[in-house]
Amino acid sequence: MCSKQSSMPMEGYSTRQQKVSRLIQKELSALLQKECRALCEGKMVTITVVRVSPDLSLAKVYFSIYPPSKSTETLALFNAGKKEVRLELGKKIRHQLRIVPELAFFIDDSLDYVEKIERLLKK
Repeated sequence: MCSKQSSMPMEGYSTRQQKVSRLIQKELSALLQKECRALCEGKMVTITVVRVSPDLSLAKVYFSIYPPSKSTETLALFNAGKKEVRLELGKKIRHQLRIVPELAFFIDDSLDYVEKIERLLKK
């Protein structure tokens, strides 16, 4: 199952960048849930945050994967299907954006980091 998580407010970003980031996060999440089941099969993928460059030409998409053991495999699948994902995203947001940003996928390991810190504090 694929889902989305609301992004935290991004300081230092223009209002336009924040709106475009939220739009891309929302549409990519919907796209993953409905059309990209092959990428998510047997895994739970959550888009945690999308960061857009100031010129809106690049969108860095961070996602977390459960189980974490399959994260590198899933990242490779996302990178292999990057063009198709961008094309489908473009179909969804073509009325809101003139140019669809290039997509760069990254694994968000912040939850793993928090878990590690909690384990260390309990010792």
